[in-house]
This record gives sequence, C-alpha cells and structure tokens, in this order.
Amino acid sequence: MGSASPRDHLMKLLEPVVSAEGLDLEDITVTQAGKRRLLRVIVDRDGGVSLDDVADVSQAVSTALDDDDAMGQAAYTLEVSSPGVDRPLTEPRHWRRAAKRLVKAELKDGSVVEGRIMAADDSGVELDVSGALHKLGYEDLTRGRVQVEFRRFDDVDGDEG
Repeated sequence: MGSASPRDHLMKLLEPVVSAEGLDLEDITVTQAGKRRLLRVIVDRDGGVSLDDVADVSQAVSTALDDDDAMGQAAYTLEVSSPGVDRPLTEPRHWRRAAKRLVKAELKDGSVVEGRIMAADDSGVELDVSGALHKLGYEDLTRGRVQVEFRRFDDVDGDEG
C-alpha cells in the first residue's frame, strides 16, 4: 500500500463499488470491537437510501473486500448505513440533500447563523433566516448541522380535530 493509510486504501477500493450501486461513499471507519474489528461504511444519495439499497451495497462491498483481502485474515463485522442527522454538512451535496431542513451554519468568520435551507447549488446555499433570504457561498461556510425538529417545515396540518 505504500504510504497510503488503511482508510485511504479502503476508500479507494470501495468508492467505485459504492458508486456502481448508484450511491456516494461518504465515510469509512474501522474500530476495534472486542476481538473483532467493525468496518462502518456510510453511503448516501439524493432521495435517501432504502434498506434494499443498503443490502445491495453491503453485498457488493463484502465481495470487493473478500477479493482484495483489504481487511486481512482477522475477523471483522461490516456495517453499511446512511448518515445520521448529526453528520456535518461539508459538501454541496450534503446541503442539497438537507433542503427544507433547519440548520446551524458555522461561517469562516466565526459567526453562526440558523435558518432553513431553501435551495442549494454548486456555488452555495440559500437560507431563510427569520423570514429573510441569505445566500451564502460555500467559501464562506465551514460546516453546518441539521437541527432536530419535532415538527418539520413541510408537515401537513391535516390532523386538527
């Protein structure tokens, strides 16, 4: 592997495998879990990830790992999942996939703004901050985080009695 870390090797090995399944490889972590290692593969795509998607990509990743012997001979557990709500928004696709969600955005100048994502494209994100639209370029953002809401913006008021 040369100077590449084991994580870098796994990312390089699995990115085309995950991509062939129509998903984006978001992250890979390997942690010790008792006598075993846990290989966690995080995948996502526009529109979300279904259980069938996870099953399909799990099979493809498992085959690629077996063929490459990337995890060696020691036992490991493979876990494939989608990112949780707490994952940081760092890439344009993360912001786009969080459309209509309430977020806290950290800016490079050290300030923080909270608003709802109204739109996101390759150049930046448009937030509704207390009724006023603010366009922020990705060059001005460090990261964002989706805020947990018990009642989402797009919920329907059809259950009033």
